[in-house]
Parts: sequence; C-alpha cells; structure tokens
Amino acid sequence: MRASRISSWAVIGLGLSLIGCGPGGTGARSREGAAAATDRGDAVASRLGPHARVLGTVQDGGLPHAACSCERCQSARRDPSRQRWIASLALVLPASERSYLIDATPDLRDQLLRLREASGTPTGRVDRAPVDGIFLTHAHIGHYLGLAFLGYEAVHASRLPVIATPRMAAFLRANGPWSQLVRLENIALQELPPGDARSLGEGVSIAALAAPHRDEFADTVGFLVSGPRRRLLYLPDTDSWAAWETPITEILRAVDVALLDGTFFSLDELPGRSIETIGHPLIPETMNRLQELVDAGRLEVHFTHLNHSNPALDPDGQARRQIEERGFRVLAEGTALPL
Repeated sequence: MRASRISSWAVIGLGLSLIGCGPGGTGARSREGAAAATDRGDAVASRLGPHARVLGTVQDGGLPHAACSCERCQSARRDPSRQRWIASLALVLPASERSYLIDATPDLRDQLLRLREASGTPTGRVDRAPVDGIFLTHAHIGHYLGLAFLGYEAVHASRLPVIATPRMAAFLRANGPWSQLVRLENIALQELPPGDARSLGEGVSIAALAAPHRDEFADTVGFLVSGPRRRLLYLPDTDSWAAWETPITEILRAVDVALLDGTFFSLDELPGRSIETIGHPLIPETMNRLQELVDAGRLEVHFTHLNHSNPALDPDGQARRQIEERGFRVLAEGTALPL
C-alpha cells in the first residue's frame, strides 16, 4: 500500500458522486434472509466493482447488549433476526481479490465469515490472512478488541497490516495483550496520521480524518474513502458537531454518502447516565444540520453505531419513521455501497 501526505481538505476536494445500494433503511431481516440477500449480491460483486460492504451497525456493547434485560435486548435474544453486529465496514476490491476492514470488533469472527462468503476465500483451513489490512478508528472497545482473535491463541495471523494513527499505534505497542501481537508479528503496525491518504488499488484510496471524541487512550479518526466513481465518509464515533472546528456541513459538501454516528436518538435513553458526558450528536440534531444537503439530493446519509437503547433500531417505530420521512436512513447489515 502506498501512503501520501495530503491535507484533509485536499482529500475532500477530490469528491466524486457516491450513492448507496442495498436495503438502506429497511426493517429487521432474519440472519438467513440477510445471508440470502448477501449471496445474491455476491453473484454480481464483480460487476459492482470496488465497493464497501456493511458488516455491523450497532454500538460497542452489541445487540443484545451485555447485562441488559430491556425489551429490545430480550427481543433480540428471543429472535435472532433482531440481533445486530458491532459497527464495522469492509472495503472490497474484487478484481484484485483484496479486502480491508475498518475496525476490528468483538464480533470479528462472524464478520470475517460474512466477508469470506462475499469474497469467495477458499475454505477447509484456517486463513492466516483473512483480510489484506485493518484500519482502526480509535481505542474504544467495539473498535479494536477483535484484534485479539488474530493472535497466537486463535488465527495466529502473519504480519497482517493494521493501520492506525501514530498515537493509536503507540498504544498498541505499549500495552498488552496488543503488544504481544506486535512482538509475535501476528500484526504489522503501519501509521496513517490524520490528513494522510493511502492507495488501495483499483482506483480506491482512503484517508484519515481527525474527529473530536473521548480520547482516553488514543485519538479518533473517521475515514474518507474515494473510489473511481464515488466518495464515502465513514464516521461511527464523534462528539457533538459543535466540537468540530470545521463545520461538518462544509466537509460533507464534497461527499456523496455519509455513514454517520447515530448512537443516540434522545437524551433520555440511559436512565442513571448522562448522554451529554458520553458524547455523540443526537440523530435529530444531525438531521437538522444536514437536511438541506439531503433535500437537495447532494448527500445520502445512513446512521450507524446505534446504541441498544436507540428507538431507531425498531423498524416499525416512530423514530425510524421520522428518520425515513426526512430522507435519512438507518444503515443495514449486508448493504453494498459501490465506490
């Protein structure tokens, strides 16, 4: 992979038109139905060309959420069709038979299986190089804990590229068990500072975009993915839009599809906890800021990284109807987004 130093605004200025295809804001689907839909999509994957494939859409705790007996989590336990994997995105380059992950989640095992089904990787053995690289957004549990499955006790990968900011890479080198992955060369850390871009081939490049967030262990980035035809922003975690030095509306004017932080819908979702201290823009706030771009047909917005408390997870609920009536979508697993 080839890295080049350019500013975030130079990356954005390359903007092409990206539109989504797939189920978008559709309701809950069974795992069997999702797999069938994905398999049908795989039959035409080569015709899609380079594309992003959605592997997960919920917040770090998953759905069902750990130690939660709310009705939404209990329903997901009773009905597997309501279960969702933790937010992750794959970049698939079919002509060169390469694939990359954005974030390594605790659901990595299932997500690698789904990606293998999509890419046609040979079966019958442990794949020591299940992807060609993993890009990390930050050091919160839903975004990097899956790296553990690449280690000696599991996949025992061999120098699998893990691409992160210098601060994130330093955190992995200095702290176990991640330092063991580096020492045993299960992973090979590569640094991509915010503002840098890297070519993946087939006319696809990826650039890190600095994002304000709770940065206890490392900094946070989103990723701008530029394809031969289209442009996508993946930003699953951010603080309030007011924390951005450059207004998000200015950044998104050069983007065609945005997969954005939809963690919470309202401030009253977590009794006993302050959502304001956790961070994240509320979905209605994001819609208010971006409504003009969406109404003009200049931007397609999908919400991802939804917390288990988020009423937008209910396909027939009022929150979902409000989102869809305003022209926005809730991201669905299995969605393919041509690049």
